[in-house]
Amino acid sequence: MTIETNKQVVRRFIEEVLVRLNAAAVDDLVAADFVSHDWPSKPDSRTALKTATERMGRALSDISFAIDDLIGEDDRVVARVTSRARQTGEFMGLPPSGRSYEIGEIHIFRLRDGRIVEHWYEMDAMGLMRQLEGS
Repeated sequence: MTIETNKQVVRRFIEEVLVRLNAAAVDDLVAADFVSHDWPSKPDSRTALKTATERMGRALSDISFAIDDLIGEDDRVVARVTSRARQTGEFMGLPPSGRSYEIGEIHIFRLRDGRIVEHWYEMDAMGLMRQLEGS
């Protein structure tokens, strides 16, 4: 696959899985042997990702991701994004607040044959909690 093709897969993943929280899109975009390096989901990271999208759907509304940078090399794509959402359900142990947040995130993807096989993720967790708690 070309770097541009890999970037298209990542753009689609961001839109379908992270913004629309479409758990069914995971099967199209993520390999069966997918590994997430960010949450305890062994042995089946793909199922854990689907579960996470469903959980986020119960907790967040008005989700958007702006791609600030999309950088590809070999089989990897790095996406630096600004994510925004409004908390409308229980989220990370916090009761529904109705508050919105905006944070920076960095996602690193490794792809094989047009599917995501590995994922690493960093986010501004402190900034997120400050905004949701209203401090």
